[in-house]
Amino acid sequence: MGTAEPPAPLPAAEGMFTLVPGAAHLNHGSFGAVPVPVQQECELLRAEQEQDPDGFFWNLPDRVARARTRIAAELAVAPDLLALVDNVTEAAAVALDSIPLAPGHRILVTDHGYGAVTRAVARRAAEAGAELSVVALPVDAPDEAAVRAAVLDAVDERTAVAVLDQITSPTARLLATPALLADLRDRGVTTVVDGAHAPGMLPDPVDPGADFWFGNLHKWAFAPRATGLLAVRPEWTGRIRPLALSWEHDRGFPAAVEWRGTCDYTPWLAAPTGHALLRGLGPAVAAHNGALARYGRRVLVERGGLRPLPASPGVWMSAVRLPAGCAETEPQARALMAEVWQRLGARIAVRPWDGGGVLRVSAQLYNRAAEYERLADGLAELLKG
Repeated sequence: MGTAEPPAPLPAAEGMFTLVPGAAHLNHGSFGAVPVPVQQECELLRAEQEQDPDGFFWNLPDRVARARTRIAAELAVAPDLLALVDNVTEAAAVALDSIPLAPGHRILVTDHGYGAVTRAVARRAAEAGAELSVVALPVDAPDEAAVRAAVLDAVDERTAVAVLDQITSPTARLLATPALLADLRDRGVTTVVDGAHAPGMLPDPVDPGADFWFGNLHKWAFAPRATGLLAVRPEWTGRIRPLALSWEHDRGFPAAVEWRGTCDYTPWLAAPTGHALLRGLGPAVAAHNGALARYGRRVLVERGGLRPLPASPGVWMSAVRLPAGCAETEPQARALMAEVWQRLGARIAVRPWDGGGVLRVSAQLYNRAAEYERLADGLAELLKG
């Protein structure tokens, strides 16, 4: 198969990031990168905070609420159904602690889920006397229908909760689709959607069909770290249990979840600046990043000799399968990531998997086609050894 031409860089993105030049930062999906205007906004807010800490914290709950309202408008969500949190790990803990579980219940997850969230589910299941049910999805499943069928086939009368990735972290494909969530709701299953990669990437990231949805703004929506979101359906707002009780507890959701005392809230206040920057760049961002992710995948296959994994449209990441015996354990995966950085100057994500690990690359405005080509050529030589 011939490699399509890569997209041209967007001139508007020139000088937007402060990443170390010369390195190939191909792992935006893990920690993001904060644009310069958003960094500057955060610095101004922190300076304001230190000039008058008492005054800053006195008005902070209302300022956080205004920031949330602006973000909710961007996502087409009612602001009283949305709470700011630090990240999806925190949001998952809040959601799981708010769902009533009993012995005999089953909580369904998949083997494509994010490890920290799956661990939180396992602990919650053990505490409640519930059973953790891990659905093995074929890593090479060819289409959405096959994945959807695998999840629904695992549901029985004891399945109380399903925790699903909207975009799978290791394999970069759409999973918790509106159709699948509707099917689960029809079966009486409470749905928890990990949308870590959705804000900024998907046009409508918050699915109203999910009972609980959470996502990060510091990955693809240009927000500072750490800025995440938790959205809930109206029937759950009165049952949310915050991780910590605070002076805002009596105000209920979302204020009770947002306020944790003396913390750094400046990333949340600067998050609307990131959203505005992304919106100002227009649809060219999605076109550029989607095309570059596809190009990176094809280069890794054609020049790196790796096997492609199914790709979902509109996702700015792509995944390939490593050879059998490579990165099949967590220590092996970490060692490969370290070696790729040391020898090839590239940041990548590798997830251990039986039969050969999964390598994921991301595409953002600062990436260039030559970075994927350099990675592919270097990997071909590295894996021979």
